[in-house]
Amino acid sequence: MAALASRSGSRRRTMNEINMVPFIDVMLVLLIIFMVTAPLISPSVIDLPSVGKAGSVPDQVITVEISKDSKISLKSRATTAKGTDTQLSVTQETVAQQTLQLQGGNAATPVIISADRSIQYETVVKVMDSLQRAGVQRVGLSVQLAP
Repeated sequence: MAALASRSGSRRRTMNEINMVPFIDVMLVLLIIFMVTAPLISPSVIDLPSVGKAGSVPDQVITVEISKDSKISLKSRATTAKGTDTQLSVTQETVAQQTLQLQGGNAATPVIISADRSIQYETVVKVMDSLQRAGVQRVGLSVQLAP
């Protein structure tokens, strides 16, 4: 019975502190691994597209011009001698229909949107959306390079 009493008398004290030494050891090992492997990683090369590498000039280009007062006009310019230059004043609802008529069934004819910088961006997005919904495949934005 004395043995039982002595067991119950020696209670184990709970630890209120966390031992940080194993944590520090693991972190130092990870730091060394990253320091050794970081110089071995080769930087990747990204092949970005460049401007001005078109193989040939398209036969016809349709330009959608949006002026300061949000008036939309279509200009069709043919680079060959058989076509003629046309200019139409259209609304936002009819811009897609008129563009398809100017394309003449050739969905690969590029359409360039040229807008004044002072108009709302929403107007340009609406025109782009209506062109894409109508089935125009090649829609681009005209930009002016900074001096």
